[in-house]
Amino acid sequence: MAKIKIKDTEVTVVKVANADYICLTDMIKAKDGDFFVADWLRNRNTLEYIGIWEQVNNPDFNYGEFATIRNKSGLNNFKISICLANMENLNAVFINEKIPQQERLIRLNKIAIQQMKILQEVENRKILR
Repeated sequence: MAKIKIKDTEVTVVKVANADYICLTDMIKAKDGDFFVADWLRNRNTLEYIGIWEQVNNPDFNYGEFATIRNKSGLNNFKISICLANMENLNAVFINEKIPQQERLIRLNKIAIQQMKILQEVENRKILR
């Protein structure tokens, strides 16, 4: 694999059948770090694009596994949205109570972890039925 440098960022280039492919994740990481890559991969439009590209270009594409990934992504986005809405409301309450930022972050983190565990347990129970 070759690398090219773009604005002080090394980007991987792979040659396949006389065509060069650049690594989008290298470019995205350079712009916004790993968080943006994970966020980008959870995006429904990104998943749909990847699915279409794989269907066209990958003769061994596993349609069933991809459908599972796509469906789980949609569920996870829904769970994360509910959790974020709660965190925004709680943060406003904590600010109103004049709780210092560091303490708010610790509390919000614990609550978010607890809520995501509860939502996952509910989802697991639905799967078992």
